[in-house]
Amino acid sequence: MSENSRPSGVPEYGPSPVNPEWPPPPPHAPRQPAGGPAAPTASATPTHRRSRGPAKLLVAVAIVAAAVGGTTAYGVQELTGGSATGVTASSAADTDVVPASLKGTVAGVAKAVSPSIVEIKAASSSGSATGSGVIVTEDGEVVTNNHVVAGASQIQVRTSDGKSYSAQVVGTDPAKDLALIKLEDASGLKAATLGDSDGVQVGDQVVAIGSPEGLTGTVTSGIVSALDRDVTVSTDESQGQQQWQRGGGWPFEFEGQEFNGDTGGSTTTYKAIQTDASLNPGNSGGALIDMNGNIIGINSAMYAPSGAESSTAGSVGLGFAIPVNTLKADLPELRAGAGS
Repeated sequence: MSENSRPSGVPEYGPSPVNPEWPPPPPHAPRQPAGGPAAPTASATPTHRRSRGPAKLLVAVAIVAAAVGGTTAYGVQELTGGSATGVTASSAADTDVVPASLKGTVAGVAKAVSPSIVEIKAASSSGSATGSGVIVTEDGEVVTNNHVVAGASQIQVRTSDGKSYSAQVVGTDPAKDLALIKLEDASGLKAATLGDSDGVQVGDQVVAIGSPEGLTGTVTSGIVSALDRDVTVSTDESQGQQQWQRGGGWPFEFEGQEFNGDTGGSTTTYKAIQTDASLNPGNSGGALIDMNGNIIGINSAMYAPSGAESSTAGSVGLGFAIPVNTLKADLPELRAGAGS
């Protein structure tokens, strides 16, 4: 606004005119004596009172936030630039594995968890076989089934980004069909989040990730079909490897019936989660995952139709997984070198 266009009666302070929309100053505003301290003015009191308004409002909102919960408290934290008492940044993020924009979707689970699943190639005197594994530490601890690495003389592991590592067996537990291997010279890997299998319910949606038939990073989905299935698997290393290599799947028993071949005389039984998510040979040792991206089971057995005509039919929706709480309880012994 030019000086000529300034409304009459509106004073100019400094080089810039006062905006005509601002309230005018008092008609007899006291001037500060040269070199002297600023004298208190009547206008200072109302200004001080007005500054209390927002503060009182935020206090009231904070009280309401404490009553209605953490979400509102977080809003107060953002307004004030501080932290709400009792609320930490990690409290709600510990199990937020899946990106918020993809939460509850198979795509979201796959994106979040696939980097934590590996392909395992185990070679022994009787041949070689392919399985899967779950990364549990950034420096290369990987959990898999015992029958994947039993009797192996050489183990190669490939991560989702295509990198290959040699691995050594740390510990095994044939009674639970679990094993822990360690990748050599590995760092910065993405460890999976181990969930709570005690909270799993029949009908829950799940995702399986593994390397069936050597197809790395294959994702399938389904539901939890049943809980606490008594699945019996072989602990005979040579017999299991030979059967698995023929593509019939790992031999197991259920309610006195044998599936995928003879389990032999040396067996172990565990309580399994049953799922209709597609599992095929090579999925063994991979992950069964809930829709929040938490590992709830280690895939371990699947029913494969027998006979020449059906040998390539693939999964028929009868898969079994070791509950992750069994794994968590067993990890300290596996790390201590049990069975190795």
